[in-house]
Amino acid sequence: MSKQTYRICCFQRKFKLKEAEAPDEIKELFGRFSENGIMTSEHLCKFLKDVQGEENVTKEEAETVMESALKLVHEHLNIVFHKKGLNLDGFFRYLFSDLNVSISTHKKVHHDMTAPLSHYFIYTSHNTYLTGNQLNSDCSDVPIIKALQQGVRVIELDMWPNSSKDNVDILHGGTLTPPVELIQCLKSIKEHAFVASEYPVIITLEDHLTPDLQAKAAEMVTQVFGDILFTCGTECLSEFPSPESLKGRIIISTKPPKEYLESKKTSEKENGSQKGKKSSEEKAWGAEISDLSQKMMAFSEKTLQNKDNGECQDDEADSHHENPNIQQNIAPEYKHLIAIQAGKSKGPTSEWLTVDPIKVKRVSLNEEKLINVALNHGQDLVRFTQRNLLRVYPKGMRVDSSNYNPLIGWMHGTQMVAFNIQGHGRPLWLMQGMFRANGGCGYVKKPELLLKTDANNEVHDPKRLLSVKTTLKVKVYMGKGWHLDFKRTHFDAYSPPDFYVKIGIAGVPADSRVKKTKAIEDNWIPTWNDEFEFPLTVPELALLRVEVHEYDMSEIDDFGGQTCIPVSELRTGIRAVPIYNEKGEKYPSVKLLMCFEFVKIMLHV
Repeated sequence: MSKQTYRICCFQRKFKLKEAEAPDEIKELFGRFSENGIMTSEHLCKFLKDVQGEENVTKEEAETVMESALKLVHEHLNIVFHKKGLNLDGFFRYLFSDLNVSISTHKKVHHDMTAPLSHYFIYTSHNTYLTGNQLNSDCSDVPIIKALQQGVRVIELDMWPNSSKDNVDILHGGTLTPPVELIQCLKSIKEHAFVASEYPVIITLEDHLTPDLQAKAAEMVTQVFGDILFTCGTECLSEFPSPESLKGRIIISTKPPKEYLESKKTSEKENGSQKGKKSSEEKAWGAEISDLSQKMMAFSEKTLQNKDNGECQDDEADSHHENPNIQQNIAPEYKHLIAIQAGKSKGPTSEWLTVDPIKVKRVSLNEEKLINVALNHGQDLVRFTQRNLLRVYPKGMRVDSSNYNPLIGWMHGTQMVAFNIQGHGRPLWLMQGMFRANGGCGYVKKPELLLKTDANNEVHDPKRLLSVKTTLKVKVYMGKGWHLDFKRTHFDAYSPPDFYVKIGIAGVPADSRVKKTKAIEDNWIPTWNDEFEFPLTVPELALLRVEVHEYDMSEIDDFGGQTCIPVSELRTGIRAVPIYNEKGEKYPSVKLLMCFEFVKIMLHV
């Protein structure tokens, strides 16, 4: 037999797909919660209480679940089922279905939405109008629409005079990005703002306009948004309103205008120096989180030797020099639209971090300067963000629209961790995972840890190592669906894939770690039955991250899917875990069957 003939035979034999079979533990569970091979609604109710942790489920609710499960089974005629309940195959299919997903509340908002905006993490985008990289991709309203459809609540627009100096364009200044007109972006924002969420959309403006164009921009904003625009006159807010009170509203946030100065040369110098640089985003899995403390210290050693005075300047939002003698040129109608005023972050950090009891503001820092402030003023950051808004954005060298570790901002109370939503990589998966919480509405209530003060008026210290609160036990049973969503030759030309799962925690440094299952050879429907434990000191900020890869002995392992789930949203018990592609889009068929259990730590007195 020739080598080619052998390969063809091997190919045909290896790709014969076996039917998914329930693991032994699932078979045992079915035996416990069934009678004569049938699980009735009463059996299902007991299973939901005893195994799935749904202690308050009623018999009526269990009957509704059973009806939905029977309909699901009925759609697959090759499965035998009984009109009074589920057989083993039907129960197994139910466990793998969207009726039994891992994230809680079935996409309903369940956080308290009546606190000030400063009490929430907010889904925030950076340079939202860019279709790709930061240097020469198109500017368009299309990525703005996509961001809003994904639940993003903070849109950034950079306003510049057009080539004729008679209209307003949106573009990344000092680059080769072709512009899009402001009016087109505003209309698209209005049309799509509340498709994914009814909670407010904040537009952060980077303003490079002359006073007459500021007035023109104000006219466009007013005409497009009309009554849904939230304004508060010329006065600063003494406290931010709540997301609940701002449902269906558009909010403008920028610095109050002072003067117009061309800053193109500065922008060109900054961006031009970065053209040859490339950010290596795909480092060792989990390293960007688990080595958080070391990275912060490494940054400190490299860049902070000459910054012991604590000075920190926001070079994105503070690109204009200020001249108090040109105040009379301000367009008053433009200033009137600014509901959330952006403050300065120039000078000593201790000054701009001071909490004003009379008014609130928003301050912006780039990711490197956040680390600087976090290292030296961690508790002050937490205190500042209890009342004020902090926005963090990517450093200038991320010309490829990559992103950074969002946990550094979140663990210090940063509400607006601005990301290149059009980007790629693991940090973006964390961002997408965080905002799957609270029904995907784009607002996630910060944990009480970051909001409270003690009797001595002290706030949480992010550097302090806390005791373990709970341990998350995770068991990975099996996975299926790749044969439906991938070509048969996607992973290997002549044999089925060898899948393994990486699973870990992204959170505070003490909680962040990664583990891995064994690889299952030559199987489109792998069964692992591997169990892991993750002790958690701050479970409120922890994200469970899961990646599936296909082992390749000679090359880089192929990507087989990923997901990221807030630990606070996990439903206990045996659950179906939907898997997403590299862009964060859910695969139609690929799922993992996993089990989640929390073991509380008993404190000995």
